[in-house]
Amino acid sequence: MRQDQRAPFVRALQRARRSAYGPGEFVDQESFMGASEILALAVRAGVAPGTAVLDLCCGVAGPGRFITRELGCSYLGVDLSPSAIDLARERAGDLACRFEVARIPPVPAGPFDVVLMLETLLAFPDKSTLVAQVSGALTVGGRFAFTLEEGQPLTDAERESMPDADTVRLVPLPELVSCLDSVGLRVRWQAECTQEHRRVVDSLLSAYAADQAEIAAHIGDRALAELLAAHQLWSDWLRDGRVRKFALVAEKTGGGPDLDPDRGLGQAAGSSGRPGR
Repeated sequence: MRQDQRAPFVRALQRARRSAYGPGEFVDQESFMGASEILALAVRAGVAPGTAVLDLCCGVAGPGRFITRELGCSYLGVDLSPSAIDLARERAGDLACRFEVARIPPVPAGPFDVVLMLETLLAFPDKSTLVAQVSGALTVGGRFAFTLEEGQPLTDAERESMPDADTVRLVPLPELVSCLDSVGLRVRWQAECTQEHRRVVDSLLSAYAADQAEIAAHIGDRALAELLAAHQLWSDWLRDGRVRKFALVAEKTGGGPDLDPDRGLGQAAGSSGRPGR
């Protein structure tokens, strides 16, 4: 999907997405996370009134607008898509949210108390550079709260079957934890959410199929077919254990290396390797 088509795509799926989540669980997210899960992760990361929050790859910022409204934080959402940011601004109303159109990396300099990255770390092939820059943007004691699609990199056959396979960059959990450690980010909490997300995927898949005529009228038959194929693969992979889902909070300690944020970690972190927001 082209980045500048994000907002039309979001609008086409709005009705189906709303029907796929339980009561009160849809907050304009473009992901497999429910509202209660989003809020719980934000609270665990210490988001509170006055907390400076950076939301990377925010899309239309449904989760960001939700936590700003619920927790009273100071919020900056950044995304590459101008149409998504336009929609985020439109829907933010009088909330204390700011938005920027920018490519990530580079990560805005900060300092921030919390950096969020929900359901989008998957898309980055160079996770080493990304987490180094996240660490550089955080205050000491600041938290990086994110979700992770965990597993070995896709095989050639899997890449052939997955639409937009270049945005599906799986990484084993120990490898990512080592990468975080290398830049002074220590995992303080993690929880597996594989089965919960599989149930959401299946619910979304059913809702898209039920509304497929209306969706295809807005985005076309090919985009609809790719949407359904991708969600079916996620359902299969989460059910079979090919991919596991985790939510994590890592804290910036005072003892990490002083890294140039424009450099990767090279051999220090090993090799690294999207559902969306």
